[in-house]
Amino acid sequence: MNLASPARTSTKGQVLGIVVSLIIVLSIAAQLRVFEGLSSPAVTTASTIFISIVVQALPFLILGVLLSGAIIAFVPRALWQRILPKNPVLAVPVAGCAGLVLPGCECASVPIGGALIKSGVRPAAALTFLLAAPAINPVVLASTWVAFPGQPEMVLSRLVASLAVSIAMGWLWLRFGKAEWLRPLMREHLHGATRFDTFRRAATHDFLHAGGFLVIGAGVAAILDAVVPVSLMDAVADNPLLAILALALLAVVLCVCSEADAFIAASFTQFSPTAMLAFMVVGPMVDLKLVGMQVGIFGRRFASRFAPTTFVVAVLMSAFVGWWLLT
Repeated sequence: MNLASPARTSTKGQVLGIVVSLIIVLSIAAQLRVFEGLSSPAVTTASTIFISIVVQALPFLILGVLLSGAIIAFVPRALWQRILPKNPVLAVPVAGCAGLVLPGCECASVPIGGALIKSGVRPAAALTFLLAAPAINPVVLASTWVAFPGQPEMVLSRLVASLAVSIAMGWLWLRFGKAEWLRPLMREHLHGATRFDTFRRAATHDFLHAGGFLVIGAGVAAILDAVVPVSLMDAVADNPLLAILALALLAVVLCVCSEADAFIAASFTQFSPTAMLAFMVVGPMVDLKLVGMQVGIFGRRFASRFAPTTFVVAVLMSAFVGWWLLT
């Protein structure tokens, strides 16, 4: 196995830091209209969306990298072996149900998923938890209850569909996933002289990688969101199948935090409840910033396979659960 040297990792972190700084400075300049060329409505709208995504996601990203660093440094590997069943087929649904107890959004789950794999958890179980935690945790379910008052079936549908997608993806990885698709996650330079030093190294490493791709993904999402006309959504709302696909794709582009997406979904009153469900199921599992973070943590070979498959499974499961519970 080729291990990345500290110098190489430091250089990559510096490059990502420069990219992050430039994008943020340009976005703030557009908001303040510092340069005339950055004062157009489209640029101002894109910068507003970009800043809101980053500001919304950054606290959860920080929480995630701190938890991932703590898992690597302080949690014995043997603990995960005791918690999860030895049978990998059974470990997947157990890991999915574990997502019910950890508040947080997708920005935190990606580095935590990487840390679980580093700590010896089977990738299938870790990836199941990665998908389930931001979609079915108590904060998300509570926000969905508030966003859809008097509609407990929306909360139940979100729970059932999201958990089913997470478990299905875990089993699919168990059957078809390959270890070489994952970037080598155990890097010797992350282990320091003390546990606290290991925690610092691991948290810094994950923040530089995931944070850089978070900003890049947020930038792409902001540009796309600013140029897609609102009338396009109205045109497809009356077609049930197109409506589901449209809101699923919109969830990918908007990159809304899973703890707030229910309120946005509820605002799409022209769409069917099933289409709203697709928005809430797809968003916490597949959006541009999340895919970018998966590239940063697990590598491009993984993300190029895992993200599209998750999208397809999430859309199909949303349509089925919506037909079953919402019609």
